[in-house]
Order: sequence, then C-alpha cells, then structure tokens
Amino acid sequence: FCAVGGVEPQSETVWRQAENFGIPKLAFINKLDRPGADFAMVLDAMRRRLGANPVPVTIPLGKEDALRGVIDLIRQESLVFDEADLGRSVTRAPLTDEEAAVAAPWREKLVEALAETDDDLLQAYLGGEAIAEEALHKALRAATLAGGMVPVFAGAALRNIGVQPLLDAVVAYLPS
Repeated sequence: FCAVGGVEPQSETVWRQAENFGIPKLAFINKLDRPGADFAMVLDAMRRRLGANPVPVTIPLGKEDALRGVIDLIRQESLVFDEADLGRSVTRAPLTDEEAAVAAPWREKLVEALAETDDDLLQAYLGGEAIAEEALHKALRAATLAGGMVPVFAGAALRNIGVQPLLDAVVAYLPS
C-alpha cells in the first residue's frame, strides 16, 4: 500500500481477489520516505475500505525523508538500513528509550490482538507474564493462515528499507 495514497483501487481489486480465494495476506506500507506519508492513515483505510484486521509487526523509524529504518515490535529492536549500499546492510540494535516509548503502544496492540486469537497467550497476557517471542510468532502465523489478521510491515522499497523483515515474514507466516 502507498503510504501517501493509502488503499488505491488496484490494491483493493487484488485484495478482494485474495479474499475470494481464501489466500492469507501480508501487507507492506511502502513509500514511507515520501512527503505526506502517514502509516496510521493507511492502517485506518485498510480497516474501513477493506474490512481488514491489520496488525503492525514493524513500524517506521523516522518520518518522511528522515526515515532510516523500522522498529520490529516482536523482537523489540531497531533495524537501520545503510544508505551507502542501498539498504543491503542492516544494523539491528536494542531500542533506545525514545524508540521504546514510541513502540510500546504499538507492541501492546500487537500482543493484545494476538492474545485474542490464542488461549495460552491470553492467559499469559492477562496474568501479566512476559510473552516469549516464539509464542508471538506462532500465534501470528496461525492467525494469518486462518485469515483472522493481516501482519503489516513498514518501509520504503526503493531504498530497501523494511524489505528484509517482509521477506522473512513470507517464510515465517505464509503457507509453503
């Protein structure tokens, strides 16, 4: 999906066909490096226009021309893509305090959405327990395959920002 244009007619057509055939989906909000890009607006448009249940797995790190990477909400780390080699090199790092503050509400929504689909996860969530990364991946794969939610990834494909986590998700969450 275009981060500026939102849900465009061709995206809506492809989405409807995937729905008709029961194909599990991932979403990539692209062009987040452009002026006027709005990640949250696209998520809202997906809910309204497509009836989707989009659940962000990565969120943008930076905005518009200051976009430098993404925040992985499951691993709770930042991924910064090197502009010198067009994003081929990725530096993973623990979240800074500022990044953690931005990521916290997004991660909470992710964990809550997954807890609604998995009884074991729900018990751990309601009990205030720390939830293992593997449990989140397992629940996300199951919910994706069942069509109950759509994992959403952020980035700018032209600069190779966020593409690697999306490709990893194809392997982790979609059928072989």
